[in-house]
Amino acid sequence: MKKRPTAPDSPEVPEHQLQRRGRRLEYATTGWNSLEAIVAIATGIAASSLALVAFGLDSCVEVFASIVVLWHLGGATEEADPGRARRALRLIAAAFALLGVYLLVQAIRGVVTHSKPESSTLGTVFMAATVVVMFTLAWGKRRTGRALRNRPLMANASMTFIDGCLATGILVALLLDRVAGWWWADPLAAAVVGLVALNEARENWSE
Repeated sequence: MKKRPTAPDSPEVPEHQLQRRGRRLEYATTGWNSLEAIVAIATGIAASSLALVAFGLDSCVEVFASIVVLWHLGGATEEADPGRARRALRLIAAAFALLGVYLLVQAIRGVVTHSKPESSTLGTVFMAATVVVMFTLAWGKRRTGRALRNRPLMANASMTFIDGCLATGILVALLLDRVAGWWWADPLAAAVVGLVALNEARENWSE
């Protein structure tokens, strides 16, 4: 069985096992992000929380990105078909660009209208769980992507890591609003999500 060079900290693993691991990680990410989108958007609308709705929309983009990576993993390797990887990265970039623009517009609207979110215990608890899940999945995908030398998988690992960072930021914003009454932390968190999304769009497109 032909084996692909792996990351320095990883044992040598057959390519088909790495491919299978990558698909499993993407399936897990897709499943969690689908649940994440439903819970975040539903609780965000109920609590009038722009940050939660923004995170739910970000989860929709993550689902799309995972589907793109699964499509890429199911075809030729990047060495055999570099154009396939380029198309995958640009599809992900386009989705992030649309998300970033939408979130920045909604964040500005939230500040102008002085929209104050209500408390959401379910949203707060789910954000805490998401932090753990996203960082764990990001670690697994980055390690597998490096072993396969698969750029779309590594790009998706970065997106999943950012998802964990954003979940951490929104969790802090929700707690600040609940404890200190800082209503502006909610649209600020949404704006941060938007800026990060635009930066991801730029980087993935340039890849």
